[in-house]
Amino acid sequence: MQTPRPSIRVCVAGFTGWTGSAVAEAVRAAPDLELVAAVSRSDPAGFSSVAEALDERPADVLVDYTHAAVVKANVLDALERGVGVVVGSSGLSAADYEEIDASAREKGVGVIAAGNFSVSAALLLRFATEAASHLRAWEVIDYASSGKPDAPSGTAREVAERLDEAGPPAVEVPVELTLGAPEARGATVGSTQVHSLRLPSFTVSTEVVLAGDGERLSIRHDAGGSPEPYVAGTLLAIRAIPGRVGLLRGLDRLLG
Repeated sequence: MQTPRPSIRVCVAGFTGWTGSAVAEAVRAAPDLELVAAVSRSDPAGFSSVAEALDERPADVLVDYTHAAVVKANVLDALERGVGVVVGSSGLSAADYEEIDASAREKGVGVIAAGNFSVSAALLLRFATEAASHLRAWEVIDYASSGKPDAPSGTAREVAERLDEAGPPAVEVPVELTLGAPEARGATVGSTQVHSLRLPSFTVSTEVVLAGDGERLSIRHDAGGSPEPYVAGTLLAIRAIPGRVGLLRGLDRLLG
């Protein structure tokens, strides 16, 4: 008789939030997962910090859907306790991820991070990277609600950094030689220009515009008004954490 595998113990940070609440419910409903702790500064029913939660309730995986201002500290607190992490919050830079990777390897645990855990956003990342190997130039447009404090979004940042795998895009006029306001050319993330719009009515949309001589290709992902697209990808990442060591960026790398 085969011994059943133990459940993966999960702590969700940001469990009262738009996505975190849906993820927490999905973890509760999954037969192979166990919600052992929840973190929210606004709900007295949960723990007020990741450190407090993990000290009180041992977990295998922390899922972070909090805020750009606190996500790095949350991730490092989990890694310090030997807990793997699924990072769904935006606001981390490439340098932050290097530090996180080093800490995860030191502790022998895994971290999976994605700017967007929806499968369609993962496909945007995959398709844009493939297209960049065939077209000579590209830029990224990042759309989000007027209340989003960080820029660019995690999705746009991840896409821009991944496009570096195809090499730097062709640029005829370097940003620093722009006549007028160089800021109008956007921010340089990796070697890609990213333009962040913050307007009412948007949730999160990411568009990659690629071009060659005499042609253009636009690849765009638009998030709707429901957190459901992010739940399946998050659960996939949770299940991929056990046995993993170090950082993996991009949900597309977990897709078949």
